[in-house]
Amino acid sequence: MADFLDVVKRRRSIRKYQDTPLSSDEVVALMTPVLYSPSSKGKQAVEFILVDQKDMLERLSQAKPRFGTMIAGAALAVVICGRMDISDVWIEDASVAATMLLLSAENCGLGACWVQIRERLQEDGSPASLAVRDMLNLAPEQEPLCIIAVGRRAQEVPPHAEEDLRWERMKFLE
Repeated sequence: MADFLDVVKRRRSIRKYQDTPLSSDEVVALMTPVLYSPSSKGKQAVEFILVDQKDMLERLSQAKPRFGTMIAGAALAVVICGRMDISDVWIEDASVAATMLLLSAENCGLGACWVQIRERLQEDGSPASLAVRDMLNLAPEQEPLCIIAVGRRAQEVPPHAEEDLRWERMKFLE
């Protein structure tokens, strides 16, 4: 396993993937850290729908036609849903889990990209979340936050440079 700071530095949004599936062992290694994600009051109000069928990956990519196209080429899409009936801070819990998934993908040597669904619109003005809800037959209490596309990299993006860190965003209380 890599050093945590190295994983954070290397993590970039990867939008092009090789056309090879992930093994079940790779999916377990990818998702195990995600299941350790913290959740408010330990309520575990986040659910993960894993999609690896090519036809459904193509359909999911159309939920956000301009910004979700990479989903069609991914080996796996993880739809992260919050349960509104379990927690009022499901958005925060789901966001933490999505971040854990992005870091886990990098740690596993995979590429990943966050595709925002909540509060985003399709080209016809309808909510992207409704399209995802219909495609996956989600229950009314399941609200999709995002889709994380995952796969073996078909592109390399250089790590963030330390000199680009904007330390001025950080201030000590005086």
